[in-house]
Amino acid sequence: MAASPVKEFLLTYLMPESCYEDFFVNLNFVHGQLPQMLKIMRARSEEGLSLTSVLLHLYAISCPVVFCMANNFPLIAWGERLFTLLQTAVIGFLILHYRGDTLRGLLLLLAYSGVMFLLGSYATAVVVSMMQASSMAAIIASKVIQAGTNYSNGHTGQLSCLSVLLVWAGSLALIFVSLQETGNSLTTLAHILSAGLSCILLGQVLCLKSSSSSAKHKSK
Repeated sequence: MAASPVKEFLLTYLMPESCYEDFFVNLNFVHGQLPQMLKIMRARSEEGLSLTSVLLHLYAISCPVVFCMANNFPLIAWGERLFTLLQTAVIGFLILHYRGDTLRGLLLLLAYSGVMFLLGSYATAVVVSMMQASSMAAIIASKVIQAGTNYSNGHTGQLSCLSVLLVWAGSLALIFVSLQETGNSLTTLAHILSAGLSCILLGQVLCLKSSSSSAKHKSK
């Protein structure tokens, strides 16, 4: 099959084929949550971050991992997704830790690990399929909740601009893959909505940055 015009342009002017495969086929945005985790740890604060949003994001990332575990895929095929999942789980713990509820954070990690083990080992095909089908809805809900939190607070707090930018780039890549591979208009629309919400979050981080800085100075 002939390469699409977009793919041909990218390979000709912007990147080698190995990078194209990494970003648009394997969807390797593995470090997307790492800047967020490091920012929380550096600031020793979870200000502005919604725990509900993070947990929904964690669920959405967990769905493909459960699928790979249930189907006994080799770790090398999904290790990068596992790394992203671990980063997001740590973010959830850090939010609770810096809210003064470390025990609850540890219990969250313990319970989550147990649930993932049970799902990966014993989940039926129907359950795995339902999780896969609901993952996009969870991602969209996660972004809506965080955007609403930002609007309500009037600032973005410790929300990482780099993480939001990487997630937005990943959303654009998913639109591209959906248009080229699936041909499913509903799936494409869902990815477009997700990318649009990521764009809103990015705009909030950039536009409300001064408000966030002002709030930090006032707190001092």
